[in-house]
Amino acid sequence: MSDGLVDALPPQLRLDNQLCFPLYAASRMITRLYQDKLTPLGLTYPQYIVMMILWESAPCAVKLVSERALLNTNTLTPLLKRLEQQGFIIRSRAVDDERVVMLHLSESGLSLRDECECIPEALLDKLAVEECDLLQLKDILTRLLPVLSGGAGRG
Repeated sequence: MSDGLVDALPPQLRLDNQLCFPLYAASRMITRLYQDKLTPLGLTYPQYIVMMILWESAPCAVKLVSERALLNTNTLTPLLKRLEQQGFIIRSRAVDDERVVMLHLSESGLSLRDECECIPEALLDKLAVEECDLLQLKDILTRLLPVLSGGAGRG
């Protein structure tokens, strides 16, 4: 590409001017840091997200996990099946409505929580960013998520 074409590129099409790219790249890199800690435990990052939701809310319906994790059920169902096969969760039908699938933590799922407790702090130690800056970034992204999930579908 000649210098003339680069100079003619509108600013809104320059990679350095995009919000999406640093979010995408940072997300991938942070997920990779998590994966280094999660792989020995037999978890993927999405499974870890689901387990954190269950540690807070189990027993609960799949619908709650889907909403909290911002995952469609067609993405979530295979993930839940794998967690059940690994012995971390138990799926059952709700007594009052058989259409509702309930998620329960197994003893292994509960003990996994203790093994994961050190992960957030270990990752924070690896990042060369002040904790207050990370909290500010998290706050901004948390406020942005409802706008994004309301305007575009989940999954």
